[in-house]
Amino acid sequence: MDALLLSRIQFGFVVSFHVLFPAFTIGTASWLAFVEWRWLRTRNTVWRELFFFWQKIFAVSFGMGVVSGIVMAFQFGTNWPRLSEVAGTVIGPLLTYEVLTAFFLEASFLGVMLFGWGRVSPRLHFFSTCMVALGTLFSTFWILASNSWLHTPAGYTLVDGIVHPQDWWQVVFNPSFPYRLAHMALGSFITTCFVIGGVGAWYLRRGVHVEAGRKMLVAAVAFAALTVPVQVFVGDMHGLNTLKHQPMKIAAMEAHWHEGEAGAGVPLVVFAVPNEKEERNDYEVAIPKLGSLILTHTMDGSFAPLTSVPASERPPVVPVFYAFRIMVGLGTLMLILAWISALQLWRGRLLQSKWLLRGWNWMLPSGFIALVAGWFVTEMGRQPWVVYGLLRTADAVGPHSAWMTALSLTVYVIGYVFVFGWGIWYLVKIMRTGPGSHDHVHDDGMHTPARPLSGADEPLEGR
Repeated sequence: MDALLLSRIQFGFVVSFHVLFPAFTIGTASWLAFVEWRWLRTRNTVWRELFFFWQKIFAVSFGMGVVSGIVMAFQFGTNWPRLSEVAGTVIGPLLTYEVLTAFFLEASFLGVMLFGWGRVSPRLHFFSTCMVALGTLFSTFWILASNSWLHTPAGYTLVDGIVHPQDWWQVVFNPSFPYRLAHMALGSFITTCFVIGGVGAWYLRRGVHVEAGRKMLVAAVAFAALTVPVQVFVGDMHGLNTLKHQPMKIAAMEAHWHEGEAGAGVPLVVFAVPNEKEERNDYEVAIPKLGSLILTHTMDGSFAPLTSVPASERPPVVPVFYAFRIMVGLGTLMLILAWISALQLWRGRLLQSKWLLRGWNWMLPSGFIALVAGWFVTEMGRQPWVVYGLLRTADAVGPHSAWMTALSLTVYVIGYVFVFGWGIWYLVKIMRTGPGSHDHVHDDGMHTPARPLSGADEPLEGR
C-alpha cells in the first residue's frame, strides 16, 4: 500500500464516521421541534418527557459530529494539500459560509434549547429549538454545495492550474447540487425516523414506556410512509442527473461493461460478481431491458459502458456496484415496512403485530447503513477524480510517506474506537433507559431535566 491508497482509506474511514452524526442530528433537531410543538399544543406530559429524552440524544450526537468534523477539515490540509491549493478558493468560502450561518445560528440558540427550559418563555424556547433545526439544514446546504461542486464544478475559470470563482451563483447551485441536497436531507430525516420508530417498537415489545413508544412508532410510520416514496423519486432524478454528468459512475453502479446490440436495451443486473480484469460479470442475474427503463425511461435506451473509456478513467467497479445495491435494497425494505405498517395502523392492528414491531427493531440501523453505502457510491464513483475533470486524486495527495500515513491511520482508528465507542455506548444507555427517568418537578411546578446530558442511574447491563 502506498501513501495514496492509505490516504484514501483514511479519508474514507473518517468520512464514514462523520456522515452518521450530522445526518442523525439533522433529523433529530427537526424531531425535537415537532415534539415540542406537540407539547405546546396538547400539554400532554408524554410529549414533554419525549422532548427531554431526545434532547439528550441530540446533544451527545451533536458533540460527536463536531469532533469528527474537525478531523475532516484537518485532513484537507495534511493529506490532500494539492486539493486545497487548486480548489481552496471555492471550498474555503463555502465552508466559511457554513460557519457564518449554520454554526452561528446553532451556537446562538443551542444553549437556550438545552438549558433554557423554565428559564425563558415556552414560545422563546420553542423558537430556539426551531432555530437549531434550521441551523442543521443550513449546514447541510453549504456542505452539499461544496461536495457537489467537486462532482460537477461550475462557475469558475482555471488560471495556471488554480480555480478562480467567476459566478458564485453557479458555484453554489452547480448542476448536481439540488438533487444531492434533497437526497441527503431526506436520507437524514428517514435515518432518524427509523431510529425513532425502532426505539418506540422496542419499548412496546417490552411493555415499558408504552405511551411514549406508541407516539414514537406512530409518528415514524406516518412519516416513513410519506417520505420514503419521495426519496425513491428524488433518487431516480439524482440518477438521471448523474448519468448526464458522470456516466462512468452509473456504468460502475450497474456493472455495464459493453455496448449491446441496437434496440436490445440495457438489462438491470440484480446480482453479479464484477470481474474488472476480464471486463465482464460472473454469475450474473439480470432482468432484460429494465436497466434502460430505469435509467433512460425507455425500453431500448442505452448509455456509455465502462469499456468506452480506458481502464485508468474508470471508478472501482466492485465496491460501487455492491454499495449501490445495499443502499437500494435497504430502501426497498424501508418502503415495504413503512407501507405495511401504515396499512396495519389504519386497521388499528399495528401495536398488536409482534412481527412488525420486531421489523422496526431490526430496521433501526438501516438508515445509517444506507447513508454510508450511498456515500461510498458517491465518492468512489467519481474516481479517479477528486475534482471531476479537473484534478485527479493521485495528483491531490501530499508528499508524505506511506509509513507516516499508516501511523496516522492507526491513531485515528484507535482514537475513534475509544471516543466514539464510548459515545455510542452512552447513546444506547440513554435509549434503553427511556424517557422520564431524570426529570425533576420543582416547587414552581416547572418540569425540567436535571442535566441535559444525564443518562440513566441504572447500569446498562441491568436493563
